[in-house]
Amino acid sequence: MTCMAAAGAATPAMADAVPVGVPLDAVRTTLGVDVPHLATGVPVPVVGAPEAPRFHKGDMLPTPLLPAVPIGTELGNTLLTSPVPNLAGTKETDGEGSLDAPATTLRTRTPGLLVGSPLTMPDASNYGLPNVTAPALGVIAPDLTGTPEALLGLR
Repeated sequence: MTCMAAAGAATPAMADAVPVGVPLDAVRTTLGVDVPHLATGVPVPVVGAPEAPRFHKGDMLPTPLLPAVPIGTELGNTLLTSPVPNLAGTKETDGEGSLDAPATTLRTRTPGLLVGSPLTMPDASNYGLPNVTAPALGVIAPDLTGTPEALLGLR
């Protein structure tokens, strides 16, 4: 029991992105051609705390009923290099193309839901019974914020 309590109280260490090298050497061995080199980072999403529902006077349901949940992650560095043979038709002009995307932060929010009650608050003129109303329904739009960029090169 003590171990479970200690494990639940510990805060996990979170990585921004996990670096990954994509192994393409088997293609070079099998086909006998030069292959691209790809190194990138796998994003590790971090979920934030959702917005707390709020109660308003005169409403029977909280607003929002289904809160939007923020999620953030870091898109890791990505580097792709590939041999480009015979740019001008001769062996001396062989080159290398590259695509380099630096790390960037990406933030998003899931959609949320707003629902109005189909009943009003108790009405004294109706012997204390609530009146029936048309329920209101709304969707909180999802959000995506980030500034990814990439550099394309040839040498």
